[in-house]
Amino acid sequence: MTADKPPPFVPKLRFPEFRDAPDWEEVSLGTLLVRAPDYGVNAAAVPFSETLPTYIRITDINDDGQFAPYPRVSVDIDAPDEKYLTDGDIVLARTGASVGKSYRYREEDGPLVYAGFLIRVKPNPERLLSQFLAAYLSTWNYWDWVRFTSARSGQPGINATEYASIPLPLPPDRRILAEQKRIADCLTSLDSLIAAEGRKLETLRQHRQGLMQQLFPQPGETVPRLRFPEFRDAEEWSTPRGDTLFDSINNRSAAPGLPVLAITQEHGAIPRDQIDYHVAVTAKSVASYKEVCEGDFIISLRSFQGGIEHSRYHGVCSPAYVILRRKGGGIDHFFRHLFKSERFIQQLTRNIEGIRDGKMITYAQFSEQLMPVPQPPEQQCVTTCLSSLEDVLAAQARKIDALKTHKQGLLQQLFPVWRRNDNH
Repeated sequence: MTADKPPPFVPKLRFPEFRDAPDWEEVSLGTLLVRAPDYGVNAAAVPFSETLPTYIRITDINDDGQFAPYPRVSVDIDAPDEKYLTDGDIVLARTGASVGKSYRYREEDGPLVYAGFLIRVKPNPERLLSQFLAAYLSTWNYWDWVRFTSARSGQPGINATEYASIPLPLPPDRRILAEQKRIADCLTSLDSLIAAEGRKLETLRQHRQGLMQQLFPQPGETVPRLRFPEFRDAEEWSTPRGDTLFDSINNRSAAPGLPVLAITQEHGAIPRDQIDYHVAVTAKSVASYKEVCEGDFIISLRSFQGGIEHSRYHGVCSPAYVILRRKGGGIDHFFRHLFKSERFIQQLTRNIEGIRDGKMITYAQFSEQLMPVPQPPEQQCVTTCLSSLEDVLAAQARKIDALKTHKQGLLQQLFPVWRRNDNH
């Protein structure tokens, strides 16, 4: 009696010219590199300087695997040439919540020295294309391996030897790398499209920011520099104090069953179960939470950076937050835009001393702020203009999300699923 023949080890989606090619193999990553994986420099970051090397750390790599420092930093060492990334290099995060995250070096990012919490791998270009490896490092198969390998007591981590042991699915055409290149070219084209749409989104954001500066009066001015035609001869904007426009609400006897709201700058006030939010709460702690009604504003921990957030939901939030509710008159979304305007944020920062990360602006401090406010018809025009632009931004963001979802689905079909064994 013969054993059952194992299923073919091939991708679900294979380009036509390779459908009759041999099965793929699983090959340890370390055998496909020009040298063993190595660690970066062990040095602290310093403020960016043109005279010092630019530093890349785990925190400088975004979720899309791009170098996105905020802010850019340097490292104050005389770095040897081997600690600079070169074409084809890939670095991987070795510890913490970001373990497994990767970045493929791009020359347009400029010379980069990599930090000690990153591990560099240098693919042998005769056996493994860097773009092909970078694509695999975004697959569910790879992240399954990361979760398995990093599951240990204490802080998650993967060392250089373990990264070298990654079982990499590899097409059989090592000599000419044809199938690797076909897959890499396909995904690189999609990445280029996503990047182009991302640049459009950033341009729209910059346009919105510039428009906001024109539609709200500048410091020391009483009318905006860009005013709708029907209001050019209207009265100047008034500047009432915050306490004449908003009350502080401390209702802690909310009806049971209301959603617990997360307060974020990306989403505003939103039910925690709608986003990836991991701060735990208990029934006992929720009992002391404050009620938030639709249309309320919440002063968040990032209030000094524009973190006064608007709620579209009826729910509850931590008693640490300050809840603001309009006293009457005015348009919710006008104030939502006003609180994000550069003028208001600068005024808040200038007038309130000692505010730093982890400290919130109090209602007493907020109440002293002067707010430029036109009559309701002009409020509505400003709101309509900026909200329309927000709709365009949201549509562009959804387009990018759809492309990323398409890419992730494509990735899962362009690489075969492992033949599971005791090591995976």
